[in-house]
Amino acid sequence: MSIPATEAPAYQKYVLRWEERPGAGPSEYEAAQSRILEVFGEWDQPEGITFHQFVVRVGDWGGYAVIETDNLADIHALTTALAAFTFRLEPVVDVMDAVAIELQAMAWRETVR
Repeated sequence: MSIPATEAPAYQKYVLRWEERPGAGPSEYEAAQSRILEVFGEWDQPEGITFHQFVVRVGDWGGYAVIETDNLADIHALTTALAAFTFRLEPVVDVMDAVAIELQAMAWRETVR
């Protein structure tokens, strides 16, 4: 038995979390912050990535981006260019798409006796 295939959303959306890499001490940390801002000042949004949300955590050097792309190589290039950060990438779907998929899976589950 297998769960019937659901119609997948036509997008590939991710939440990208970043945090500044820890420094050795206050002077190194301050130098890293200056370098990060220098690099980011020259940064252009990659053509292959759509940013739906791009936010920074208050009082912290890190944040989140809700992005959409069909090419993970674009994300790899972005995270490589911003090497002062560590990244975590999580695939996500919009809540209404998730609900539709869950309802299909739950309906199938109810057929199993």
